[in-house]
Amino acid sequence: MNLELKIQTPEGIVFSQPLAGPVTRFFAWAIDMACISVVMTLLGIVLNLLKSVSWNLGFAVSVIAYFGVSIGYGIALEWAWRGQTVGKKLLRLRVIDAEGMRLQFNQIVVRNLLRFVDALPALYFVGGLACWLNHNCQRLGDLAANTVVIRSPRVAEPDLAQLLAGKFNSLRQFPHLAARLRQSVSPAEANVALQAVLRRSEFDPAARVELFAELAVHFRAKVAFPAEATDGIADEQYLRNLVDITYRDRPSIQASDSHVAVADDSVVTVIEGAEAQVKGAGRRIDLARRRGLLE
Repeated sequence: MNLELKIQTPEGIVFSQPLAGPVTRFFAWAIDMACISVVMTLLGIVLNLLKSVSWNLGFAVSVIAYFGVSIGYGIALEWAWRGQTVGKKLLRLRVIDAEGMRLQFNQIVVRNLLRFVDALPALYFVGGLACWLNHNCQRLGDLAANTVVIRSPRVAEPDLAQLLAGKFNSLRQFPHLAARLRQSVSPAEANVALQAVLRRSEFDPAARVELFAELAVHFRAKVAFPAEATDGIADEQYLRNLVDITYRDRPSIQASDSHVAVADDSVVTVIEGAEAQVKGAGRRIDLARRRGLLE
């Protein structure tokens, strides 16, 4: 069984996401079932009143309510929380598209409608068996919807002092322009730059040069610095200087795991929030957002 999902872009950039195993997914399902049981218990109080009027009608409504809550619970939460339910959120799991693209509503519906098949004959035996036999640990609902469940481990905040240590930042020679640049860069854009710098060693050489060139063009257009501040600076160094200015001087922006993606969202996913803010950088920034530089 493969416990890592690898996605390779046409440019040769490979991103990987740790897959959730059957045992972890079972515990997440158990938590979700407990939540569903709580909801059904509360509904049962109302339905008992209906049964006192007509037992057959009350029983029929109870069965319909159970199926509605069981299916609607997963659909509603996975759509609202971008691939997570209560159980998945507590165990840091997330549903994403198997190709690393944004999770679609129809995929959520399909995988939840087939949940009853996976649960046969009891305790998710069919779904668990499918997970053990499938190389991406997918149950039947995942196979039909083309989804996978990944783990989202907590990411420690990078040590920017160590990352940027010993590097002269020529942009700081013009503090008024640096302040203007800091104000014009959104948190989502700053996170794209940070993730590019952090993951630069993961890219193929040609893709690395092209990625930093596209990002540098985007950020250079925000504020024009004098020639003495930018001449002779490589695109990658310009991005390091930008990260130095945006993160060290604006503490409200943090590189927490809520901004870093699988996939999650999905990676993933933060993708929706970045779309309205990161525009005009070309297809390379869009690729970086969709393939994992942002969550």
